[in-house]
Amino acid sequence: MKKNRKMFIALLASLFLAGIATSVLLQPNSGGDKSSFGQSTLGGDFSLRSISGEVKLSDFSGKVVLLFFGYTNCPDICPITLANVSRAMKQIEPRKLPELQTLFISVDPKRDTLEHLDNYTKFFGENFIGLTGSKKEIDKVVRQYGAVYRIVELEDSAIEYSVDHSTRLYLIDRDGQIADYLYHNSTPEEIADKVNLLL
Repeated sequence: MKKNRKMFIALLASLFLAGIATSVLLQPNSGGDKSSFGQSTLGGDFSLRSISGEVKLSDFSGKVVLLFFGYTNCPDICPITLANVSRAMKQIEPRKLPELQTLFISVDPKRDTLEHLDNYTKFFGENFIGLTGSKKEIDKVVRQYGAVYRIVELEDSAIEYSVDHSTRLYLIDRDGQIADYLYHNSTPEEIADKVNLLL
């Protein structure tokens, strides 16, 4: 009995520590703070694919870019974030909208086909572009931007797995540099205010 109790306590401790580690790993602020943006080594150009072909960040030189990592089966964070970006765009002067681009990079290339990504992103706005590539290509961009994700197997579930991922919304200036971070709980007003400062 005592042995079983000790094993149970050890298991609980392990789970607790794993929970703390995951929480730290997925902290939206991991990898830097807002005071160090000017010296940040995060970001830079990359190449992935959309339904229309190859897309590079440098294709949008001269524009402000909102960049988010997620996946289309995400039950909450991704749709909330993209919906808030969509609402924020309604608070930006129409003449300035062509100077703004939203990019959604899938961290679930197994399920997020180009067509599926395109349908998903277009639901939030015509100027939203869904991007994917091989796992190796996606992982390179994830590391480049200091993002994180991990596959979580779901036993006895029709969807087989979910994906835990960081929730930064990257605000990239006209020169292709990260200018600020927003998050999944940033309001449409906060997003619009930050975007307008760069526009």
